[in-house]
Amino acid sequence: MRLTLDQIEAIKQTAQAVLGDDARVVLFGSRVDDSKKGGDIDLLFETDHLVDNRASTIGAIYVALIRKLGDRKIDIILKDIATPAAPVLEIARQTGIEL
Repeated sequence: MRLTLDQIEAIKQTAQAVLGDDARVVLFGSRVDDSKKGGDIDLLFETDHLVDNRASTIGAIYVALIRKLGDRKIDIILKDIATPAAPVLEIARQTGIEL
């Protein structure tokens, strides 16, 4: 996994601050593979609660991460209890690493 311990902690703190204590985060994509270089940070944020304003919530997560991690490419997927099943969610869970 190509994230530092400080980066992992910042991501987890952001998830809890924005989504609550039940939040889970999965890192997936190229950052999971230690043999690859570069790449954006692909993150699946999950909560067992209903998110009222998805766009605002994703924006809050993104801004908090940029402030903590610096200006870098971050892709965010948000899954709450109302999110329908989708192939990208299964791929993220199957190939990713929970932080």
